[in-house]
Amino acid sequence: MIEIHGGPEGQSRPDFLGSDWYYVNELGIALILPNVRGSTGYGKTFSKLDNGFLREDSYKDINALFDWIAAQPDLDPSRIAIIGGSYGGHMTLAISTFYSNRIKCSIDIVGMSNLVTFLEHTEGYRRDLRRVEYGDERDPKMRAFLEKIAPMNNIGNIKKPMLVVAGKNDPRVPMSESDQIANALKKQGTPVWYVLASDEGHGFQKKTNQDFEFYSDIVFLQEYLLK
Repeated sequence: MIEIHGGPEGQSRPDFLGSDWYYVNELGIALILPNVRGSTGYGKTFSKLDNGFLREDSYKDINALFDWIAAQPDLDPSRIAIIGGSYGGHMTLAISTFYSNRIKCSIDIVGMSNLVTFLEHTEGYRRDLRRVEYGDERDPKMRAFLEKIAPMNNIGNIKKPMLVVAGKNDPRVPMSESDQIANALKKQGTPVWYVLASDEGHGFQKKTNQDFEFYSDIVFLQEYLLK
């Protein structure tokens, strides 16, 4: 299972895995936490290598990771799941769209399914900050580019089962981003599970909701990754 961090200006670091140990010890799933271009911790140049029109290059990093997995004798390249939250959720959607043939399933947690609609509906106090990273959707060329690469606009390419997780009160990535991707997948017949918490925002904070999401992840992975 490839877990992609959010941000994008984030960084996966060695940390206590907590409940994620269940995946390793009980389900036998290897966890890989990559730092694709755009991650912090590797210098300013590296952190800007996914900005604007360079967005697709970060997707290509995961495709290269697939090649690395295939070269490892103790990993199974035919059974790969992608999971991520926020920008990691967007990456999950993008990989599910453009490299569907290389995965078995995916878990999208509060991800952006179209960076244009995301920029238009995220809270105003953070819109300009996000435009620096993703590009200004008011610019016709940038808008056309973002629409072209949007998972939502390439929905027919998503062939593998997906679990979508969202919070109804999310001010950062509006629930509509999850709604539109889940509804479109259902309409075209791609297996999709949708977990929506009516009392959560950007990521689940309440213990009961966190537990429900974790158990949902496990059942989903047992059904679509491990069988």
